[in-house]
Amino acid sequence: VLALNGKIREAGKKMLASNGKQVDFGSALQSCKEAGGTLATPTNEEENKAILGIVKQYNRYAYLGIKEGETLGQFKYINGMPLNYTKWHRYEPNGKGREKCVEMYTDGSWNDKKCNLHRLTICEF
Repeated sequence: VLALNGKIREAGKKMLASNGKQVDFGSALQSCKEAGGTLATPTNEEENKAILGIVKQYNRYAYLGIKEGETLGQFKYINGMPLNYTKWHRYEPNGKGREKCVEMYTDGSWNDKKCNLHRLTICEF
């Protein structure tokens, strides 16, 4: 029997999965694309909690499928759509153009971060 130990989670119509690897934003995005999905992108509390479950399981911060757009301090989903749900950590985002990617902390809140750091890859399908 194949045991995935909660490495695949369901949230609404989304399936979330992690390969446990920590890579930079571009590599995480590429891995998800090659697997036929995209980076995990919470659009509501239920999805955020499902992603958090994987973050807690690995005890690693993870990149989310959200990036800063052309306007400083304005973040969008990687498909270009405006955010309809956010869970920023207190005083975040604060990178003012220097931190274009978004990571999830182990408490489920978000922080803007540089894109070249190694974070957990979590994909959605």
